[in-house]
Amino acid sequence: QTLCDGITRSLSQIDPNHAAQYQENNAAYLQKLQQLDADYQTAVDDGARKTLLFCDRFPFRYLVDDYGLTYYAAFSGCSAETEASFETIAFLAEQVEQLKLPSVLTIEGASHDVADTVVRSTSTQNQTILTMDSMQSITSADIAAGATYLSIMEENLKTLKQALS
Repeated sequence: QTLCDGITRSLSQIDPNHAAQYQENNAAYLQKLQQLDADYQTAVDDGARKTLLFCDRFPFRYLVDDYGLTYYAAFSGCSAETEASFETIAFLAEQVEQLKLPSVLTIEGASHDVADTVVRSTSTQNQTILTMDSMQSITSADIAAGATYLSIMEENLKTLKQALS
């Protein structure tokens, strides 16, 4: 919302003849962002769980902080690491079992090797591997095909609901 407001101010200064239209568009988009935020909060509030487990890098710190979720991740932040240690795999598998998590998460474009290994390391071996899109690898082709911030975050919301169920 802060970025949208800043862009709107800048565009309005550069092109004052269309300032009212920029402000209208900004207001409409901010409503969509506020609704998305409310939908995320509802998903968290209604979720049976409050913990996410990422078998991957973890670029979703803002999400867990904003919505009061707990998380475990194979790698901190946007680490370039792709090989998890035995201890990390064992720890994540233990968390899956203790918390009775029905799923583990990865990010777009990532190998599911760590997730597969974590799932195989649980006693039930039946967790679903879900993918959230961090938008780190979005391409111009994705945008041309209609991908937007809102559409990607709405897909992530569906994944989050499933992970918290």
